[in-house]
Amino acid sequence: MAYTNIQRKQHIIELQTYLHAIALMNDKIPLIIPDGVYGSETAIAVRAFQREYGLPDTGTTDGATWNKIVSVYREGLRGEPLPYAVFPSPKYVAAKGDSGQLVYILQAMLQTIGKRYDNAPAVDVCGVYNDATADAVSRFQRWCGIPQSGRVDSGTWNMLVHCCEHMNSL
Repeated sequence: MAYTNIQRKQHIIELQTYLHAIALMNDKIPLIIPDGVYGSETAIAVRAFQREYGLPDTGTTDGATWNKIVSVYREGLRGEPLPYAVFPSPKYVAAKGDSGQLVYILQAMLQTIGKRYDNAPAVDVCGVYNDATADAVSRFQRWCGIPQSGRVDSGTWNMLVHCCEHMNSL
């Protein structure tokens, strides 16, 4: 059976998908969007990969290049979990009206604490620092002997993280 254009496109998408993921882990590899076309962007990404990993710099995907791409991709998936620094800086303070990823994670931590302790208020994870979030933060601050502002500075954040880590170890 002949190698079809559909199969070729699927293989190129697979290659591009691996290169995309590797580029997220290694900024020396240009980020490409998988589109199934082995054009100049893909060739540039392959060349960068080949240079980075000690392969002949051709821009084409031979067997050795393919095997190394798959190997690097799989190593990235099997590696140790990376820490994710979500709190922007020691001087940052999260407060009512804020929204976004940090607030989602803050609310998830407060929700986890609320499930573990009966006297902790329930907090919905909605991504908006609302009154319920501020109240839960104030209560947590009181339990930890932190001034009750209802706002999350790095000290309150660190105590929340330690509390959640402690609960996970039980």
